[in-house]
Amino acid sequence: MALRREERPDEGYWKDFLCEFHQRQREEAVNKSGLMGVFEQAKAWFANLGPSKWAYGAGLAYAAVTIGYLSFGLSRDAEMDYAPATPVIHEVSPGKNAPVEQLDHLDLSPSTQGTAGEQVF
Repeated sequence: MALRREERPDEGYWKDFLCEFHQRQREEAVNKSGLMGVFEQAKAWFANLGPSKWAYGAGLAYAAVTIGYLSFGLSRDAEMDYAPATPVIHEVSPGKNAPVEQLDHLDLSPSTQGTAGEQVF
């Protein structure tokens, strides 16, 4: 231990070490900002994928494909065939089975209660 205390690095060692360290930091920053940096970040992200990230990725891919298909896949120049418009008639005309006529044919006498399928409570 006493020998270790006596050992000292050369005069310019720390200065050279600091210059090399800063040079490496600058190179890493340049590599991260370019196309290779994006590639490296994507590679690191895929390397650390868990099941939930795969599910999120699959959901986003599905949504992107669906939006793309709905936006660009459908032909916008195709002509749509619509049914011709018919006017709406707002008056009510009784037909041959009008509700009033059906009520006239019902037998509502007390002797027929419960025989037509009604439930008595």
